[in-house]
Amino acid sequence: MILGIGTDICNIERIEATLERFGDRFRNRVFTEVEQAKAERRADVAGTYAKRWAAKEACSKALGTGLRMGIAWRDMAVSNLETGQPVMEVTGWAAERLAEMTPAGHEAILHVTLTDDHPWAQAFVLIEARPKPA
Repeated sequence: MILGIGTDICNIERIEATLERFGDRFRNRVFTEVEQAKAERRADVAGTYAKRWAAKEACSKALGTGLRMGIAWRDMAVSNLETGQPVMEVTGWAAERLAEMTPAGHEAILHVTLTDDHPWAQAFVLIEARPKPA
């Protein structure tokens, strides 16, 4: 069963300008250490951050709140499996909201996909509830 969906598009050049203007203050406010490490070792640093920004926006929409009601940027984080597939993880208030949304006897699965085509980065997040194994 689908509990929520969200999508967002982000301008990579806007993120690049924000990185230039605010640097670590922006990075540390919005992105986890894992996200920062991933972005900083990529050739397209701004594009990598922009995709993760879009994923956080999309996740907050899938949670049904947008970026209000107590969700912090760092409560939503994108990492990658060894295959490169992106994975969305939630903590803090975002995890509490996810638990509230999830029906009894189910587990929530977050699906995320990221793409970019300069100057745009896009993310789509789907929250699925699966029955827990008996």
